[in-house]
Amino acid sequence: MAANAEDMITLTSAEQDSGGANPSGTTAPDAEDLVITDNSELGIYEATIGDQTAAGLVYNKIGNRVILRATSVLPEFRGKGVAARLIGGVLDELRIQGKTATITCPFTAAFVNAHPEYADVLDPVFPGSHTTGQEHEH
Repeated sequence: MAANAEDMITLTSAEQDSGGANPSGTTAPDAEDLVITDNSELGIYEATIGDQTAAGLVYNKIGNRVILRATSVLPEFRGKGVAARLIGGVLDELRIQGKTATITCPFTAAFVNAHPEYADVLDPVFPGSHTTGQEHEH
């Protein structure tokens, strides 16, 4: 999985998942077997479908707070709700762990704006860009 993770870093630094962004959380039938793992060595939550890395959410941790920095989806998985499932899964896990999130990723901000049930996961002091207005939805 290290080779796939390196590919995700390159993709994340150069390109956001702007094509087919779907913050509504709609699930595609072929995304049923999506698995989220925390690649803490690289600071990426990875979503895999089957044996392929489909998406990544780059983060940094500061104490009990996780800064969600950038979301990327590999081109062949875009427009299938993979990013929304990744973000929702990460936020659910942070809630279970008692951690908070600061959002700097526009797609993640759009997801949280569309899903106010995740407001409790946002860090009360440093929530990030979730309420900065209309985020990038393409």
